[in-house]
Amino acid sequence: MYHTKTLNKLVEELSKMPGIGPKSAQRIAFHILRSSKEEARILSQAILDLREKITHCSICNNITEEDPCEICRDSQRDHSIICVVEEPKDVLAFEKSRGFSGVYHVLLGVLSPLEGIGPDELKMKELVRRLKKEKPLEVILATNPNTNGEMTALYLAKLIKPLGIKVTRIAHGIPVGSSIEYADEETLAKSLEGRREF
Repeated sequence: MYHTKTLNKLVEELSKMPGIGPKSAQRIAFHILRSSKEEARILSQAILDLREKITHCSICNNITEEDPCEICRDSQRDHSIICVVEEPKDVLAFEKSRGFSGVYHVLLGVLSPLEGIGPDELKMKELVRRLKKEKPLEVILATNPNTNGEMTALYLAKLIKPLGIKVTRIAHGIPVGSSIEYADEETLAKSLEGRREF
């Protein structure tokens, strides 16, 4: 606890953010306290702008300031390949890699029966409607390689295959630059499953 209610409140709110514990929240709060009023105003305005200006694309559900988003509007991208991801941050990761030139569909989560998240809580119906309308050649399932991500990918594959669209899954395996001896059993198994012709 601190001597001022205002500082306590800021530390408490910052601690609610993912990956920020009480000590990190305290450091951030004191950093803000040391900054100028103008810097604090710019930070607070950026947070407000984020909440007021950012929306979800009506086509792919990615975050955007314009609807449809820049990726969906881009005629240079390959609209015959749709990569299905869990969250907008996954789109950012793929875009940083510069290895994908298709378009995306963001589910805004994964199936998680224990948390009460079923197909109706995700953007699955929207995906099926989109696939029927756009008729892409391929759908890449790029959910995380954990239990919920795998369950979501299997569920989606069962929905999509009857539409006659090729369904692929991103390969999982040993990261570039690492050693086989340090990989766990599941990673090695996935790397063998995801092998391709050389």
